[in-house]
Amino acid sequence: MTDVYQRLAHHLDRLPAGYPATENGVELRILQRLFTADEAEIALCLTMMPEPAASIAERSGRDSNTLAPQLDQMSRKGLIYRSTKGGLPYYMAAQFVIGIWEYHLNDLDEALIRDVNEYLPLLMKENWTKQETKQLRVVPVAQSVSAEMRTMPYEVAEEIIRSQSKIVVSPCICRKEHEMVGKGCGKPSEVCLSFGGGAYYYEENGLGRAISKEEALDKLRIGMAAGLVLQPGNAKKPTNICMCCGCCCQVLKNLKTLDSPAKVVHTNYYAEVIADNCIACEACVDRCQMDAITVDDVARINAERCIGCGLCVPECPNDALVMHRKKADEQYEPPANVVETYVNMAKERGLM
Repeated sequence: MTDVYQRLAHHLDRLPAGYPATENGVELRILQRLFTADEAEIALCLTMMPEPAASIAERSGRDSNTLAPQLDQMSRKGLIYRSTKGGLPYYMAAQFVIGIWEYHLNDLDEALIRDVNEYLPLLMKENWTKQETKQLRVVPVAQSVSAEMRTMPYEVAEEIIRSQSKIVVSPCICRKEHEMVGKGCGKPSEVCLSFGGGAYYYEENGLGRAISKEEALDKLRIGMAAGLVLQPGNAKKPTNICMCCGCCCQVLKNLKTLDSPAKVVHTNYYAEVIADNCIACEACVDRCQMDAITVDDVARINAERCIGCGLCVPECPNDALVMHRKKADEQYEPPANVVETYVNMAKERGLM
């Protein structure tokens, strides 16, 4: 195996979200499927700071006129990230998740899907669950939160959407890749929302289409009606909202295997049963993505498993479920923006 892929794997592991090594080398097979050897060498020159092609060329000792189109091509293949400043393209390293994997929405194949599904449980175990700062958080569906309950704008998906100037909707890569291998769940696919610079990247790369705030709110309603968990990016100004199912979403699937998913999720709410109202109909059981609810004479919620998504509340026909806000000392305040999120993640991993 060419050493460049091992160096690239190490380089990706030095980014905030990480890319841990495995015993069988599946992480290297993934990179070989995605990058040519020369593309891997170029990717090694990029950092998490956006730079013009000339700066990257100067640092790497490459010719700028040759490197510029290579960087553009790599960004359109979903290997690195591209943004625009003053009409000039800027390039930066893309993390594997959330990043390179999601950017390959349009060119999945069964071999890549197989390798990524083998690898992601290890990535979740070694990095996601161990880091204090996650890339995503959970917000409750609006119908589950009472009018008198104090919420912050960044905790309300509708408010996040209304604050955006650029929105792109894309198919969910998790449900798409499961469908491709015969394991689809049939839940709505085109419901993943990107905002701001990320939205422009998705649109320009053909990964999604621009929509209005009104259509985005319609997509949100479709997702909530289908019982999808709302997971915005972990920032007060998130760059995305994922709408996820526990059967396909790589994050939720792996969280579900834990004894206490609630301990490794950023959420400020939890559900509770009003026993006197419960008729033990089990409607809430099917709605829960974390297997947190059991029913005998009444429904019971395992607080260690409840991630505060609120999907169970509007499903109850007898108003037997309510959402509560966690105590003040248990509240989670997300970083101001995605840059702060990644800085926090890097610090926690000892990278800066």
